[in-house]
Amino acid sequence: MARSPKSDRRDRDRSREESELVEKLVSINRVAKVVKGGRRFGFAALVVVGDGKGRVGHGAGKAREVPEAIRKATEQAKRGMIRVPLREGRTLHHDVLGHFGAGRIVLRAAEAGTGIIAGGPIRAIFEALGVQDVVSKSVGTSNPHNMIKAAFDGLRHSSSPRSVAARRGKKVGDLIGRREVTAEARE
Repeated sequence: MARSPKSDRRDRDRSREESELVEKLVSINRVAKVVKGGRRFGFAALVVVGDGKGRVGHGAGKAREVPEAIRKATEQAKRGMIRVPLREGRTLHHDVLGHFGAGRIVLRAAEAGTGIIAGGPIRAIFEALGVQDVVSKSVGTSNPHNMIKAAFDGLRHSSSPRSVAARRGKKVGDLIGRREVTAEARE
C-alpha cells in the first residue's frame, strides 16, 4: 500500500517536533518485591517534557528496566502536554497558586535577570517550559510527584491578558490601562 505525500509530511513534521522537545528526568525510584527466590527489582521514573516555547507535560512510568520506565514516562508526558501563556517568552503573566494533595506551590513572575529560583522538580518544569525568570516556593510535601502535579495545577489556571480580555469582552488596553492607573494612584 502506497503512502500519500500528506502522511509522509505529517510524519516528518511530527518527528521534527519530537526532536525539538526537551526531556528532563526528575526522579527514579527503585522498588523491590520479595519473592521466593529473592528480590525482584522494578523502577519508577518521573519525566518532564517541554518544547522551550510554552508547552510542557509530565509523565510517570514503571518497568523492570530503567530505560523502559523512562521511555514510558516520556510517552505519557508527550501525550499530556499543556500550553502555558508566557509574558515576553521569559516569565509568567501573574502569580499562581497550585495544589495537589498535601503539596502547595507558589509560582511568581519575576523581573528580567532574576533566573529560575526553584527547587529540583519545579526547576525541571521551568527549564522544559522555556521560562527564564521565575520564583517558586513549595509548601507542604517535598514528594516530587505531588510537587509537579501542584505546579501543573497552577500553570493550568494561569491566563494571559489577551484571554482575560476576550472572556470579558474588553480590549487588552482597558485591562492593562487600569493596572497603570492604580500604580499612579498609589504614588
